[in-house]
Amino acid sequence: MQLTNIHLTAMLPLLLTAATIVAVMLIIAWKRNHALTFGLSAIGLNLALLSVIPASRVAPQAITSLLLVDRFACYYIALILVATLACITLAYAYLGRTRTEGFKGNREEMYLLLLLAAAGGIVLVSTANLAGLFIGLELLSVPVYGLVGYVFFNRHSLEASIKYMVLSAAGSAFLLFGMAMIYADTGSLNFSQISQAGATELIRLGAALMLVGLGFKLSLVPFHLWTPDVYQGAPAPVAAFLATVSKVGAFAVLFRLYLQLPGISEGWLNTLLAVIAMASILIGNLLALLQGNLKRILGYSSIAHLGYLLVALIASKGLAGEAIAVYLATYVLTTLGGFGVITLMSTPLKEQDADALYDYRGLFWHRPYLTAVLTTMMLSLAGIPLTAGFIGKFYVIASGVESNLWWLLGTLIVGSAIGAFYYLRVIVTLFMRAPGEHRYEAPNGWGHQAGGIMLLAVALLTVLLGVYPQPLLDLVQQAVLTASL
Repeated sequence: MQLTNIHLTAMLPLLLTAATIVAVMLIIAWKRNHALTFGLSAIGLNLALLSVIPASRVAPQAITSLLLVDRFACYYIALILVATLACITLAYAYLGRTRTEGFKGNREEMYLLLLLAAAGGIVLVSTANLAGLFIGLELLSVPVYGLVGYVFFNRHSLEASIKYMVLSAAGSAFLLFGMAMIYADTGSLNFSQISQAGATELIRLGAALMLVGLGFKLSLVPFHLWTPDVYQGAPAPVAAFLATVSKVGAFAVLFRLYLQLPGISEGWLNTLLAVIAMASILIGNLLALLQGNLKRILGYSSIAHLGYLLVALIASKGLAGEAIAVYLATYVLTTLGGFGVITLMSTPLKEQDADALYDYRGLFWHRPYLTAVLTTMMLSLAGIPLTAGFIGKFYVIASGVESNLWWLLGTLIVGSAIGAFYYLRVIVTLFMRAPGEHRYEAPNGWGHQAGGIMLLAVALLTVLLGVYPQPLLDLVQQAVLTASL
């Protein structure tokens, strides 16, 4: 096909992200400067985020047979870019401005790896082809291997990197085998052509294998065992990236597949998805009850939240598209806030991040603003009214009611009740006094640094969306109604 100006406009977010990657590589080769690399990465991501506006105006546009930039894709591209921008801001605070007060190794490569993974996420949510899906997923996953083990002198970080690499490779193998079976049956890799082939057992089996591969990426039960260990071992900004960007990319493409691949939304495969959803909700919440580590709590919590999202996915009609879009936005916002507090409390100079619950005992008495942010995030994750998390959960329940998914809704309510307990346990810990006990301290003046300012903005937005969610709902309705699904 011949590319026109309209196609280039539709590709602007990906092109600007790729240009930022090249510019960061050149800057690192020319002169290592932490602040300059961060500034260039932030400017590039902001430009890419702004370019989503003209891209959405010309959507939908098919760019070769691999990419389809529609408003559905534009919404999730914007979500990925916002989350990546927040993660590089947290990384800047985490690594420290100078070597004497922060990370001793090379710091600039972390931004390069984050940008590469973000480009993979953009490809993933824009794909209309199984080959594009695999390229995007691997471009998203491979840089994360290095990111998880970035603090190379920490054995926990290296162990987490190896675990993630091995299990991610296993997930990719299942994904490829499933794609091969679908191609063998249909002779095509294009979503639209596969959807016209009809539901055969070979396609269903291939889709089931692909579901296993995506289940690893989304940490759904029973493919979840890597999640708490990797979250605990990864540097806090990287854990935030894993919990947000990789989940958004993988779930967006799963939604496309669910609506377009024949046989997934009916029969035994749909029943299997419902069982996975129920298991993820119950097991994720129950295992979180046993944890004394905040990263592991957020890890198991993410398993449960992806189970909630599967309820809307299985509904797949009416409010389902809006529910998924709203829930992912609120989940990304609150997860960034939770890991953001851990980031600002941590330093790569110590053996591990400030992730144990006892590190947060009595935090209110010496860091009240951090306590307010973390409390807001926990309430939002629990789905308490007047927070963004309540709006997301309300939409998921509404989509389930619309489709009469009563067993799944019952599981969701039970899971939410269990989740409220361990979220409140974290909040109570923040207000307990712990005299004589070792505590991590956030750096002085954190609120004036980029990470602190970003964290305050996240907390404020969480409350604003809980009180007045209409701007987000308008954005979501435009993206879902015009999506080429």
